[in-house]
Amino acid sequence: MGIIIKPLVTEKMTAASEKLNRFGFIVRPEANKLEIKSAVEALYNVTVVDVNTIRYSGKNKSRYTKAGMINGRTNAYKKAVVTLKEGDTIDFYSNI
Repeated sequence: MGIIIKPLVTEKMTAASEKLNRFGFIVRPEANKLEIKSAVEALYNVTVVDVNTIRYSGKNKSRYTKAGMINGRTNAYKKAVVTLKEGDTIDFYSNI
Protein backbone atom coordinates (compact mmCIF):
# COMPACT_ATOMS: atom_id res chain seq x y z
CA MET A 1 0.00 0.00 0.00
CA GLY A 2 1.27 3.46 -0.85
CA ILE A 3 2.31 6.27 1.44
CA ILE A 4 -0.05 8.83 -0.11
CA ILE A 5 -3.75 8.14 0.49
CA LYS A 6 -5.27 11.08 -1.41
CA PRO A 7 -4.52 14.71 -2.31
CA LEU A 8 -6.18 17.55 -0.43
CA VAL A 9 -8.28 19.58 -2.84
CA THR A 10 -9.84 22.37 -0.79
CA GLU A 11 -10.18 26.11 -1.27
CA LYS A 12 -7.43 26.77 1.25
CA MET A 13 -4.96 24.34 -0.36
CA THR A 14 -5.82 25.61 -3.85
CA ALA A 15 -5.00 29.16 -2.75
CA ALA A 16 -1.72 27.96 -1.18
CA SER A 17 -0.79 26.09 -4.35
CA GLU A 18 -1.39 29.12 -6.54
CA LYS A 19 0.38 31.57 -4.25
CA LEU A 20 3.14 29.57 -2.50
CA ASN A 21 3.54 26.45 -4.70
CA ARG A 22 2.46 24.16 -1.82
CA PHE A 23 0.29 21.07 -2.18
CA GLY A 24 -1.44 19.02 0.51
CA PHE A 25 -1.91 15.26 0.86
CA ILE A 26 -3.49 12.85 3.33
CA VAL A 27 -0.77 10.29 4.10
CA ARG A 28 -0.42 7.17 6.22
CA PRO A 29 0.07 7.99 9.94
CA GLU A 30 3.34 6.05 10.20
CA ALA A 31 4.95 7.77 7.18
CA ASN A 32 7.93 10.05 7.78
CA LYS A 33 9.00 13.13 5.83
CA LEU A 34 11.61 11.33 3.71
CA GLU A 35 9.10 8.68 2.62
CA ILE A 36 6.52 11.36 1.78
CA LYS A 37 9.08 13.32 -0.23
CA SER A 38 10.17 10.30 -2.29
CA ALA A 39 6.55 9.20 -2.87
CA VAL A 40 5.48 12.62 -4.18
CA GLU A 41 8.56 12.91 -6.39
CA ALA A 42 8.00 9.45 -7.86
CA LEU A 43 4.25 9.82 -8.36
CA TYR A 44 4.13 13.32 -9.86
CA ASN A 45 7.66 13.67 -11.33
CA VAL A 46 8.44 16.93 -9.46
CA THR A 47 11.19 18.12 -7.09
CA VAL A 48 10.13 18.55 -3.46
CA VAL A 49 11.95 21.25 -1.47
CA ASP A 50 10.20 20.99 1.93
CA VAL A 51 7.70 18.73 3.71
CA ASN A 52 5.58 19.79 6.70
CA THR A 53 3.42 17.23 8.51
CA ILE A 54 0.47 17.52 10.88
CA ARG A 55 -0.92 14.62 12.92
CA TYR A 56 -4.62 14.47 13.64
CA SER A 57 -6.08 12.18 16.29
CA GLY A 58 -9.57 11.03 15.45
CA LYS A 59 -12.95 11.84 16.88
CA ASN A 60 -13.98 10.51 20.28
CA LYS A 61 -16.64 7.85 19.89
CA SER A 62 -18.45 5.90 22.56
CA ARG A 63 -21.05 3.18 22.52
CA TYR A 64 -22.97 1.19 25.08
CA THR A 65 -22.65 -2.59 25.06
CA LYS A 66 -23.46 -5.43 27.44
CA ALA A 67 -20.03 -5.00 29.03
CA GLY A 68 -20.63 -1.29 29.61
CA MET A 69 -19.49 1.87 27.89
CA ILE A 70 -16.57 1.64 25.43
CA ASN A 71 -14.60 4.75 24.52
CA GLY A 72 -12.07 5.01 21.73
CA ARG A 73 -10.58 7.20 19.08
CA THR A 74 -11.11 6.48 15.41
CA ASN A 75 -9.91 7.86 12.09
CA ALA A 76 -6.41 9.01 13.07
CA TYR A 77 -4.64 10.44 10.03
CA LYS A 78 -1.72 12.59 8.99
CA LYS A 79 -1.66 15.57 6.64
CA ALA A 80 1.45 16.53 4.67
CA VAL A 81 2.03 19.88 2.96
CA VAL A 82 4.85 19.75 0.41
CA THR A 83 6.60 22.74 -1.13
CA LEU A 84 7.79 22.24 -4.70
CA LYS A 85 10.76 23.70 -6.52
CA GLU A 86 10.06 26.96 -8.34
CA GLY A 87 8.58 26.15 -11.75
CA ASP A 88 7.24 22.69 -10.81
CA THR A 89 3.51 22.19 -10.36
CA ILE A 90 0.98 19.40 -9.86
CA ASP A 91 -2.31 19.40 -11.77
CA PHE A 92 -4.88 17.34 -9.86
CA TYR A 93 -7.60 18.07 -12.42
CA SER A 94 -5.87 16.72 -15.53
CA ASN A 95 -7.21 13.16 -15.06
CA ILE A 96 -10.87 14.20 -14.79
